[in-house]
Amino acid sequence: MKSLNANGDENPIVLTRQPCPTCDSSDARAIRQDGSSYCFSCQTNFKSEDTQMGVVNNAKSNPFISTDRLADIANYASYNISSRGISQRVVDHFQVKMEVDEDGRPAAHYYPYTKDGKIVAYKKRGLPKDFSVVGDFKNVELFGQSVASGGKKLIITEGELDAMIMSQAILDKYNKFFAVVSIPSASMTKAILENREWVRRYQEVILMFDQDEAGQTAVDQAAKIIGADKVKIAKLPAKDPCEVYKLHGAETLINAMWNAETYCPAGIIVGEAVWDKFKERQNIVSVPYPDCLDGLNEKLGGIRQGEITLFTSGTGSGKSTVIKEIILDLLDKTEDKVGLISLEESIGDSAEKFISMALKRPLHGYSSVTEEELRRGYEEVFKDERLILLDHQGSVSDDSLLDKIEYMALMGCKYLVLDHITIAVSEGSEGLSGNEAVDKVMSDLLKIVKKHNVWLGLISHLRKAQGGKSFEEGQLASIDDIKGSGSIKQISFDIIAFARNLVAQSDAERNTIQLRVLKSRFTGKTGDAGSATYDPKTTRLTGTGGFQYN
Repeated sequence: MKSLNANGDENPIVLTRQPCPTCDSSDARAIRQDGSSYCFSCQTNFKSEDTQMGVVNNAKSNPFISTDRLADIANYASYNISSRGISQRVVDHFQVKMEVDEDGRPAAHYYPYTKDGKIVAYKKRGLPKDFSVVGDFKNVELFGQSVASGGKKLIITEGELDAMIMSQAILDKYNKFFAVVSIPSASMTKAILENREWVRRYQEVILMFDQDEAGQTAVDQAAKIIGADKVKIAKLPAKDPCEVYKLHGAETLINAMWNAETYCPAGIIVGEAVWDKFKERQNIVSVPYPDCLDGLNEKLGGIRQGEITLFTSGTGSGKSTVIKEIILDLLDKTEDKVGLISLEESIGDSAEKFISMALKRPLHGYSSVTEEELRRGYEEVFKDERLILLDHQGSVSDDSLLDKIEYMALMGCKYLVLDHITIAVSEGSEGLSGNEAVDKVMSDLLKIVKKHNVWLGLISHLRKAQGGKSFEEGQLASIDDIKGSGSIKQISFDIIAFARNLVAQSDAERNTIQLRVLKSRFTGKTGDAGSATYDPKTTRLTGTGGFQYN
């Protein structure tokens, strides 16, 4: 029996699945026998001639991008879109180009998409509604971003024509352009993520999406990406801005813009929803700590998303090694991305230590390790691109650190490590005292952890020891020894202290890290949690059983 589509026509046979150039999906675009294709992720149709001529970009290798083709389109004429009420002035503002058929009737629109302000692709709309892509559509800016004006307000619509009609309404009313941009479709809120830093420059971001289910789902996704502190939602009396303009006129669109309401995500839980949340908590998944730190599993039950775990110790006690063992183990046990924000290490330093641990041998300036071996160690840790490092470029004193941490969560990092909180408090703390700064950063970190359901491993320093042995002599810390505001101890779900006697007589004792759990919100178990030994020959830790030194 032949497969028929909704119109009763025979469906073309699907030959293979390939990356989509529009939404960057790795395998959602189905290539049919007749050369046409369809992306099930972003619901975009691609005509057979586009695929055969190579104007549809391959998202991985980009072999078919033609600058000549882009230049040809840039030289096309443009006309007002009278059927929508869009004037020539608006068409020219957005640099939209047109194609006409042999009878001179409109046949297609070409919407320009830019990267660094330069047109690198066009989204072709064969009239009435047949879409394809010309050029490199990967990681492009929002439609209209390169021509967006300044000001405090940014309006984002769900489609190019909606952005143009909103600009037309503003032009009708005020005889000037506001900042109005568009995502390519409701399924492509990823475009906002890729341009999030630019979007958040505006004090207020109004989402004017379609009023259907897909549009409202996109509203929630976009608001989560942008941040509720910036977002307002425009309510429309018709499906989309184009329909509102046609049925109700420019004034109604203007009113929708000015009357946009502050975004308020659902957050009030009652009745059966409480039971559902309880069941979710009971079924929470814990990832065990690595074997070399197995004593922690008995006390803590492992690592859980949605929680903050605090690691604290004296200077030189092995924090970096412990954290890297945990990261390598997470990469091995899960399929998730892991993000490392190391404020005291450069990217090169972090890479060197991970490669050394992967090869299980010290590098010592690479003199005893071949380039082939180094590459093998690198690929073991970094090739699948699941370990993401933040390049802080030696400076974290601006307002971007917490924003970048959230960006890593939005990229898909389900496990994050911040090393360390003492430096991080300088970010975004202007006008605040030391403890106030710590309270603010801890509060913001908790919001990120809960909002994106990620695990955060947080490193903190200790106060100077009062009397007796120092922490660098193997003294294990108590919870009151943690440096900084009380919010560090209160907000953290688990607290792990460890110590190493840096001046011990024997190599065995100098290389042994003692572990102690000071807080465990999940299990309630605290106390000594065994030890781990560092092997200088392999640069790795091994578990050594119970607590050994006092």
